[in-house]
Amino acid sequence: MSEHIFKLPDLGEGTVESEIGEWFIKVGDEVAEEHVVATMMTDKAAVEISSPVSGKVISLAGQPGDMVAVGAPLVVFATNGNSVDSEVEIAQSKPAAQSRQGVEQKSANSPNTKVATSPAIRRQAKEAGIDLATIKGSGTGGRILRSDMEALIQDRSVKPATSLPGTKTIEKKIIGLRRIIADRMSAANREIPHFSYVEETDITELEALRKHLNEKNDSPQSRLTLLPFIALALVRALHEFPQCNATHDQARNLLLQHAHVNLGIATQTSDGLKVPVVRNAEQKSVLELAAEIRRVSDSARSNSARKDELSGSTITITSLGKLGGIATTPVINMPEVAIVGINRAVSRPVVVDDQIAIRLMMNISSSFDHRFVDGYDAAAMIQRVKELLEHPATIFV
Repeated sequence: MSEHIFKLPDLGEGTVESEIGEWFIKVGDEVAEEHVVATMMTDKAAVEISSPVSGKVISLAGQPGDMVAVGAPLVVFATNGNSVDSEVEIAQSKPAAQSRQGVEQKSANSPNTKVATSPAIRRQAKEAGIDLATIKGSGTGGRILRSDMEALIQDRSVKPATSLPGTKTIEKKIIGLRRIIADRMSAANREIPHFSYVEETDITELEALRKHLNEKNDSPQSRLTLLPFIALALVRALHEFPQCNATHDQARNLLLQHAHVNLGIATQTSDGLKVPVVRNAEQKSVLELAAEIRRVSDSARSNSARKDELSGSTITITSLGKLGGIATTPVINMPEVAIVGINRAVSRPVVVDDQIAIRLMMNISSSFDHRFVDGYDAAAMIQRVKELLEHPATIFV
């Protein structure tokens, strides 16, 4: 019997440490080689880590939320063989993309075989006290999808299993993406003097155009929403107001104005808010924008987005959809200097040519870094977006 020290492998992209997201093992467990032992959280993704050996778990590096340096011990196993050199250990360990390929459906007779699903769903199931082995997945090969989990929770009205005994208080450790979001929101609010501007927009003609184009579209999956039209109008306006399509390099004390528009699409996921990026949006048609927005948003929600797809935006669009309310004050996505928020569209009476008419109205809420964007320029840019949306033919000129 010997000890095998499994050290945290290099997860790539210059990562020097990683946060423990979730353990799938505990001290005393017998673990088979290739069994997924933990989820480690980087700034952009959850990475499943597989054991390079079979053995009994002697010790773990820490609790969820703790940071572990690359090359530091992650798990210590008792094995029947000789201990393995640490360099070999790191080479043998496999990140998420490799380990997920070998994941099999869990059965009652094989406790070390994992159910096929995403790390986000595993965490959701753990918080809700649900055994994933009891769920019949609707995905390929029985993979449990987000819709499967949401349907089960709704049917069973499951309460999280993290409440303190004898109380109704729920304790949830702030880890992973939620911790990163908290840190970045605090930094943005602390460091950026936000200037917010709200403008109402008559999108009656734009909605008529959208419906007309969808009537000609035979594919329900590629039907147009308002978002790609708004994105295209924003891209056109940024050509006239390049100071709003910029990022602040604080370390070098530089403001970088970009010729290309890498459009961040704020996307709500089961893990929290992510911002996948549509690159070179200025080169895309409205149909191409719609397809790419749909693709990057879906990949963010399914945790399949690559790290480069979640970074490098130069300006962000955020929307609460039907929950958009009358107005919002969006927080700037550092190191950008501007963010545009879309509120709910509602039909209401307005005065048009001295007559009362029912029009479809939508407010645009925006925030700017007042250190680099003057109030006049911020208002003028949003006014330009408004003009384009109210006369949608001009978006395509």
